[in-house]
Amino acid sequence: MNEMNETHSRIRFDKALRLEAHRTGHMAEMMESSCEPSEAAEKKQGPNRSRTSKAARARRTPHQNGPSGSDTGHEDQTDPAVKPRRRDQNTTESENHLTDPTKRRRQRHRRTKHAPGGALTGAADHLTHTDLNKHEKKHNPKHLNTTTDTATPPPIDDSTAPDDGGGGGGGGGEKPKRKKKKQQKSRGNTEDKPVKPCESGAVEKPNTPLKSKKTQAVSMSPSPAGQTDRTDRDHSRRNRGRKRQLYEDYMSIKDVSDGLKRGQLIQGALRINPKKYHEAFVPSPDGSADIFLDGMVARNRALNGDVVVVKLLPADQWKVLNGDEREQTSVEKERQSESVPDIIVEAQYGEEEGEELYKKMEVATLQDKVPPTADTHSASDRNVQRTAKVVYIVEQKHSRAVSGFIKHIPDKPFALFSPSDHRVPRVNVPLSGCPTDFPSRPTDYFNTLFICRITHWSPDSPFAQGQLMKSLGQAGVIEPETEAMLIEYDVDYSEFTDEVLACLPQGRPWTIPPEELRRRRDLRKECIFTIDPATARDLDDALSCKQLPDGNFEVGVHIADVSYFIEEGCALDYTASRRATSVYLIQKVIPMLPRLLCEELCSLNPQTDRLTFSVIWTLSTEGKILSEWMGRSVIRSCVKLSYDHAQSMIDSPHKEFGTDELPPVAPEHSVQSIHQAVLHLHTIATHLRAQRFRGGALRLDQMKLAFTLDSGSGMPQGCYVYQYRDSNKLVEEFMLLANMAVAHQIYRSNPELALLRRHAAPQSRLMDALQELCDHIGLYIDMSSAGALHRSLEEAVGDDEYSTARKAVLTHLCARPMQMAVYFCTGVLQEEKLFHHYALNVPLYTHFTSPIRRYADVIVHRLLAASLKCGPRVHLTQDEVQKQATHCNDKKTASKRVQEMSTELFFSVFVRECGSLESKAMVMGMLDKSFDVLVLDYGVQKRIYCNAIEGLQSFNFRKVGKRPEMTLVWTPNELEAESITQEISLFSVVDVRLTAGEGPLKYTAVLRRPTQPQS
Repeated sequence: MNEMNETHSRIRFDKALRLEAHRTGHMAEMMESSCEPSEAAEKKQGPNRSRTSKAARARRTPHQNGPSGSDTGHEDQTDPAVKPRRRDQNTTESENHLTDPTKRRRQRHRRTKHAPGGALTGAADHLTHTDLNKHEKKHNPKHLNTTTDTATPPPIDDSTAPDDGGGGGGGGGEKPKRKKKKQQKSRGNTEDKPVKPCESGAVEKPNTPLKSKKTQAVSMSPSPAGQTDRTDRDHSRRNRGRKRQLYEDYMSIKDVSDGLKRGQLIQGALRINPKKYHEAFVPSPDGSADIFLDGMVARNRALNGDVVVVKLLPADQWKVLNGDEREQTSVEKERQSESVPDIIVEAQYGEEEGEELYKKMEVATLQDKVPPTADTHSASDRNVQRTAKVVYIVEQKHSRAVSGFIKHIPDKPFALFSPSDHRVPRVNVPLSGCPTDFPSRPTDYFNTLFICRITHWSPDSPFAQGQLMKSLGQAGVIEPETEAMLIEYDVDYSEFTDEVLACLPQGRPWTIPPEELRRRRDLRKECIFTIDPATARDLDDALSCKQLPDGNFEVGVHIADVSYFIEEGCALDYTASRRATSVYLIQKVIPMLPRLLCEELCSLNPQTDRLTFSVIWTLSTEGKILSEWMGRSVIRSCVKLSYDHAQSMIDSPHKEFGTDELPPVAPEHSVQSIHQAVLHLHTIATHLRAQRFRGGALRLDQMKLAFTLDSGSGMPQGCYVYQYRDSNKLVEEFMLLANMAVAHQIYRSNPELALLRRHAAPQSRLMDALQELCDHIGLYIDMSSAGALHRSLEEAVGDDEYSTARKAVLTHLCARPMQMAVYFCTGVLQEEKLFHHYALNVPLYTHFTSPIRRYADVIVHRLLAASLKCGPRVHLTQDEVQKQATHCNDKKTASKRVQEMSTELFFSVFVRECGSLESKAMVMGMLDKSFDVLVLDYGVQKRIYCNAIEGLQSFNFRKVGKRPEMTLVWTPNELEAESITQEISLFSVVDVRLTAGEGPLKYTAVLRRPTQPQS
């Protein structure tokens, strides 16, 4: 009863404000936020839009002159053969005596059905004002009457939206004249002028002034019992054409800025759980537990990766955690996520509509919360996780382009687009953008992959609006799936424009100008060579090593001088800065630079003069730096070695390699001299590596899957775990040494503008939880520092197969709390200690050695040239360097994810082609009804659900202290007398079978039945 009184009071207050606004001439301002009709509602009426009499129109409020109806519910369709009945005839006695309000409303709606052609019968002329309002209330769901000083984004330019057509009342333009006019016919009648819809930001003027003092008095004072219906009618008039607001309007920029300064708001990147997409998180600025956002309403239309501003909810709405939920092996969390589907994503048209959909969306996220009355302890006495809601989107990092499938919705002017990524909402797309035969043959497109771009997401709709961009082809096919992931992650794979190509040297073959040779150190006679993957074509680094008479070594790192060919500010420079990185897929590379640069002019191809930036040291055998030189140079590589060639030389130090065992070698250099240089580099690199790890460095080598492809079809023929060998380590050590040397040089020269790379310490909360878990299972791992962690992982591993597998699992577990290394401009950070690189444990670090594939390296080359007085001054401000650094970080993250998805794609295809794969696996995480495994032969992680294991009689999860354990009981088969019991815990080795799943790119891990009891 109290809630009802409050509702009526609010209705009266709202109406009073509006009436007062009429008197003061501000009605347009008051009505602006309420006069935006739903496009879907406009479209649904179509040819059956009613034509009302001028008397009925005159009685309407401004909202009523606009379209009515809800775009989340179905409208009843009128049979053209049946003429609608007038209110005063064809009404049965039983209908006149209906007592159920719903039936009465339904009956009144039937009396106002549309006639063929969209014209209303004469009944409309006799309907009372009350009947009009009750007819509207049937079709308009209640809405949240909330307004802010920030306007919502404009709606999309939908090609299927009703045509304005000029003229007619109800638009946002000229005020309707009060003199009599001809009745306007329906929008569906092409020979009459259509009614112009109320557009965003426009206001319909009332047909007649509001003069009734009695009405004003009723609105301003408490309504007696007999006035309740009138108040409801007034509220209905205000709500005509509007849907209930589901999402809050965003705060104004000023309020956001003030809230951030006062510490009342928090800014951060939104992360949405891909497996439980109703869960999202924003990192806490103080490094404590992430802030939890529960459900899509709390996310307020933000997508994964967006930079958002959130407002903490009251403490009694924070999420109460039990002991398990503080760990990664949460039991309650999984149970809740399985029992509470995300209504917004899962709802289908025709299944959940209108008010029911909104109600379910409100309560869906409440299942994960503990009501305030259920816990009498204060927040400080409980284990809680702070919860929040998004109040502003600072930057839309998500591309808003997604791949997925379209579904036909009968009697709707749009199709429903279902993204493959469940973290993205479903999208209404206009039928005009779909294939022309889609409405008549929707099943033909059941497995067709489309790209949709989200263009608008209204606060009052659970579904976004968008446009289909492209039809890619059949799902599950490598090329369409590859194109989809490139578009989703905003990877520019288009051909380079003529304007960009015009920036390159035009003469062929290109030769180094003589004046440029004179300005550089000439190293063309030195024994310099490249070591790269066998298939590499963009060779941007080379090495040299020669022993000096005193027993020390002159070692050089030579990097392609890309900055020589890219003038700062030109079209090529702009394109490279936008792409920021090359993207390496399984079957191809999406280059950052045109292939003329990548594979010819800048690539350090053998026996070809090339421009380089060199860093040359005098080193002792133990790797001690005795002297250092860096500058621009010119080299001529004598041979292109692969990692396999270099590894063979390392493995066979005394072997005399023949010319037929290596690629072509320049005649002025012998195979033996190259072999000796590789061995010297390996010896020095081994000492450098040992020094780094003694100094506190950390390396976490996760398993990486590689493929062999059919030369004709491009399909995967085989796959294997890539082995990181001594030849890889050799190259890595000297690249690290060069990057550190250049970092110090550019920072000394320009401490406010240097582009460096830093790596923050891992999230302490996650590391503490992992430390506690290891302690309880009897595994001593020191996680107090990067160096301590590295030493612990090395000491905990033996030479046997089990120890190797356990190290692989531990490496994956330890990688989870790690943060991403990022580029930054030194001028934006006040303290040098923030420059520190955690994994390398060095104060300064940058990227210098891969300018062909990383734009950050190009900027570093320019800074280095300026610092050495062998290049022009860099014309970038501190803010511009930082902006570019941030962009490079974003693109690097996207590139990494696309590369991972490419690997997943090819492995899924490989599993599908093979039928099934069997392998040993090690348990790396446990929940109450499932457990995660690392498949040891292929390096992939999969989750095994106990409910889906065929032949499993029962399973029981428990915790012994903090150690999770599970007992599986297998049903006896025809050869067994009794059940087989299998005990599983962390680091247990199990047998699994990988099989193709139901979806095009799905594969599942199935636990294989043990042959005997296991513990």
